[in-house]
Amino acid sequence: MDEVYGRIDGLCKGAGITVTELCRECAIPRATMSDFKYGRSKTLSASALSKIAGFFEISVEYLINGES
Repeated sequence: MDEVYGRIDGLCKGAGITVTELCRECAIPRATMSDFKYGRSKTLSASALSKIAGFFEISVEYLINGES
């Protein structure tokens, strides 16, 4: 599993929500996250990363590199 997806999954677990719920809240198609998780897509769009970072009130840098 990609490190970025792992961080997103960990943030969801910490918040007590599923990735599906995150996608619904951020208006990101669930298929986008599934494709990313299983390697059918190598990256998430800047828009998707920004929405996820905003939802968790963290930086996009943290999602990408694990650093603030």
